[in-house]
Amino acid sequence: MDPSLSVIRKRSDFLAANRGMRNAKPGFVLLTRPNDGQGKRYGITVTKKIGNAVVRNRMKRRFRELLWAALPEAGLADHDHILIGREGGVERDFAKMREELAAALARASKGEGDRARRPRHKRSPRK
Repeated sequence: MDPSLSVIRKRSDFLAANRGMRNAKPGFVLLTRPNDGQGKRYGITVTKKIGNAVVRNRMKRRFRELLWAALPEAGLADHDHILIGREGGVERDFAKMREELAAALARASKGEGDRARRPRHKRSPRK
């Protein structure tokens, strides 16, 4: 692991990154957002929708290796990088995922991202 990388652990940082740029690929979604000079940081999210604990942990290990290899050279300086696991990401070929991450980072560095997501539903007012 590169010492210039740090891990995002606070929920507020994950929520802030969710308002950033989004690049979706078949095995994951990459979120990038400037972090006000805190260096290259990364975070990983894999929800219970993906599978049981064994499957989720395997996916997180794969994502960690991908990020450690790609971020030192291709990561955006002073940005947060969040990988969100998608269905089927565990079965995807590792080399293919490496190429997809490189493509997503290249798009993010150009300022290109997917269109913003619409909210799924409106919350009812609290009583």
